[in-house]
Amino acid sequence: MILFLYIYIYICILIFRLYWHYKPILSSSSLSLFWLSPMESRYSSSVFLFLLWVVLSFPSSTFGLRSCHFPAIFNFGDSNSDTGGLSAAFGQAPHPNGVTYFHTPSGRYSDGRLVIDFIAESLGLPYLSAYLDSVGSNFSHGANFATAGSTIRPQNTTISQSGYSPISLNVQFIQFSDFHRRTQIFLKKGELFKKLLPKEDSFSQALYTFDIGQNDLTAGYKLNLTTEQVKAYVPDVLSQLYNTIKNVYGQGGRSFWIHNTGPVGCLPYILDRYLVTAAQIDKYGCATPFNEVAQYFNIRLKALVAQLRKDLPEAAITYVDVYSVKYTLISQAKKYGFKLPLVACCGHGGKYNFNNNMRCGSKKTIKGKEVLIAKSCSNPSVRINWDGIHFTEAANKWIFEQISDGSFSDPPIPLKMACHRMDL
Repeated sequence: MILFLYIYIYICILIFRLYWHYKPILSSSSLSLFWLSPMESRYSSSVFLFLLWVVLSFPSSTFGLRSCHFPAIFNFGDSNSDTGGLSAAFGQAPHPNGVTYFHTPSGRYSDGRLVIDFIAESLGLPYLSAYLDSVGSNFSHGANFATAGSTIRPQNTTISQSGYSPISLNVQFIQFSDFHRRTQIFLKKGELFKKLLPKEDSFSQALYTFDIGQNDLTAGYKLNLTTEQVKAYVPDVLSQLYNTIKNVYGQGGRSFWIHNTGPVGCLPYILDRYLVTAAQIDKYGCATPFNEVAQYFNIRLKALVAQLRKDLPEAAITYVDVYSVKYTLISQAKKYGFKLPLVACCGHGGKYNFNNNMRCGSKKTIKGKEVLIAKSCSNPSVRINWDGIHFTEAANKWIFEQISDGSFSDPPIPLKMACHRMDL
């Protein structure tokens, strides 16, 4: 039955992608699905109709799988999913961060909500409190261990030297492990703790999300390593991710939602800071070498996930191709209602509105008065990049909408069914 469900979902997604890819042709007066020869066109049409018939022939009720109940989310990651960790430790992300949704700085490096916020919303859960945030936090529905600047592999630098967080993935796991252990103790100490901490069985029923690795790639370039040298240490980085996921499994985690890394070569931060020749820029304006190393990381990550499925027999592990979604949005920005995909909304000066020494929210003292220099653009809702590194709320929402139904997942299963292990 699981096999049939897998095939059913796969065919649904295939038809969906065929439809959207060839929608302009389908809507024309031509009966042909493709700009091909008559024979090829008839064959393609037949395949499309056959796939449609197969899907319609399968009553969904026969599969018997229900949506999962995730009472909590435990997130591990970097600034793409940090909801206040770095701000709690090193100072709040300044205004205008948070301006669109929260109307005040909220610990997020964006004008509003992140993908992890939309994940929580879709599962009927409150936004995740950062584990490091001691004021006003409620962990009854999970905790967020991510901090901006985090890497999988610990860095041999301080945050003031490199900008990378000391809260690397191994530290995040230590925090999770300690949180798990101490929660069991404090749940026995009264009703107050029961309102603020997860229930004992929430740890085994929770969704464990991972969105980390991007900073491991850029760290090599900051050390003036070549692309080949960066690729050479990717296996070591991923081996540490493997160990962390295996350790979470050892503490009862069973449902994992793992994002691959995005097209870093399309970030203003990269395009402004590193020397890239004209020949290394693709037709959409992105830096090919940086995207190639991200794709290499993702290929190895997908293989690691496949190995984890073999090694962790009770785990349901979903690999999510965020790279493809983000690259599609950037390369087809106008089609989806966005503009200036490679220009930061919040920043100051230059081709990409990004200045590493004058980042979003930076101020200058002019005639004894602090003046905001790196301001937000007038309409973040039509922009993709927020501050040269991170995405706007509008882009994060669009990204979530693409990945939540399983269209870019392996196995192709929706977020709300990510507790089900799909074995072929």
